Amino acid sequence: MTKFNYLPSPQILQWLAAGQLGNRLQRSVRLWVLLTKLYGPLPNWETELPLEFTYAMVRDRLFAPSHGKSDNLTAKKLVAHCADRACICHQPMADWLFSDQSQQFQADWTREVVQLTGIETKELNRILQLPPFATVHRSIRDDLKQLAQMGWLQRIRPGCYTCPPAKQRPLPPTNSAAAAPALDSAELWELLQAIESVSFVQPNLAVVANSLWEQLVNSGSGRPPADAEPSQRIFLHFDYILSAEMRDRVDTYQEQLEQLWRHSEVAPIQFEYWVKFGHKIQVITYPVCLHYFRRAKYLSAYGIDPDGNFGWHNYRLDRIASSRLHFLPWGDPHIPAQLKQMRRTGNLPTPEQVETELDAAWGFNFYFPRRLLILRFPQEFARWYVDNTIRHRTFQPLNYPEIPSLISQEIETPEERAQLLKLIQQRSPSDSYYRAWIRQGDINVLMRLRDWRPNGEVIAPLSYRELMAREVEQERSHYQSNSEPMD
Repeated sequence: MTKFNYLPSPQILQWLAAGQLGNRLQRSVRLWVLLTKLYGPLPNWETELPLEFTYAMVRDRLFAPSHGKSDNLTAKKLVAHCADRACICHQPMADWLFSDQSQQFQADWTREVVQLTGIETKELNRILQLPPFATVHRSIRDDLKQLAQMGWLQRIRPGCYTCPPAKQRPLPPTNSAAAAPALDSAELWELLQAIESVSFVQPNLAVVANSLWEQLVNSGSGRPPADAEPSQRIFLHFDYILSAEMRDRVDTYQEQLEQLWRHSEVAPIQFEYWVKFGHKIQVITYPVCLHYFRRAKYLSAYGIDPDGNFGWHNYRLDRIASSRLHFLPWGDPHIPAQLKQMRRTGNLPTPEQVETELDAAWGFNFYFPRRLLILRFPQEFARWYVDNTIRHRTFQPLNYPEIPSLISQEIETPEERAQLLKLIQQRSPSDSYYRAWIRQGDINVLMRLRDWRPNGEVIAPLSYRELMAREVEQERSHYQSNSEPMD
């Protein structure tokens, strides 16, 4: 029987965190503990649990009898009401990671995790004193779901699992497999230059860059050899439109959010937000994930949006008016009742939902309505500027004979359907056509369509076609002379 006898090395924890150890350290440690108890040295849970088992059976083995079993209690109340100090809910992370290890292991582990994640040493030491199992039962239910997704458990039916055969379980990376290949000095310089170019997106990369710099400088006589620092010949140019002062503020918001996401339960946040020049509103929302997109950083969050509607909204970080974000406890009366209900039912929004919606249609405002886009290009233009480019997963070439059936199938309004069918009959079958699903009203899609003018013709949706026509007329008026023609 294959055992799970791996030390909680940074490589193993990074693998359990799916490459996101900086944001999922506590969960990664919980997964490591659960796997050790399931498949570790005998006697283990695999030999003790029934062939098919539920979370309740795992819970009763994991926690002391004094630990509450209610799904309605918060993590704070569960821990406070648990009188058994030996219960797993009271054990800090450091006890799990280092109790049987040498001081050298702890020092090496800390240094590697700081380099791997960018978490500051002081912050990491604070996290190590937090109990990873001081959380709600829903979180550990989700841990079992995660183990099933990874292949360590098999899901029989909702809430019921079994242990797969040993030969079907995933193999964690070995030290040799997890370690990065050795790089020579020239390759390290190239890596350093690339990291410095994109470090504005993830400020924690500055820690990695500094570590690389020290490694290079200290590898020789205080300076690397002249031929080890090649001239930079590949430059990355990003449009990041913020001043240095505003970048510092945005980085502060980002750091606050990343610290919040490291906790087992994410809390809503409150801040003031500029909606237009001279006017700002107060926002209370549930933060889900960050994006760098078209010159700025955005927070995708769920709550009451600036228009007073309950749902998703993308907030530009540089338009936040507050000096810092304010975290609200879930008991705060100002938190929308809908968010509290979603928390009670375990339905709070996730980054995976954002990814799914972004994948479903072209457009950063993934919560906008989805519409069918049909475009026409002259064949020569398409060959040079459109063919074999990646705009979105749904952006695909379209054969002319397929267009009428696509319009009939996807366009619901009879009037629009009739207009489009008539229009496509007037276009040449020898031109190049493309289709995509887009988020209607997304400014980024509109900007791309404008970039393709005058060679790209919007066939559908009609609202976009009419908008393009109005804009063309407006542009044309700019270049008309008001003077009388000369003889």
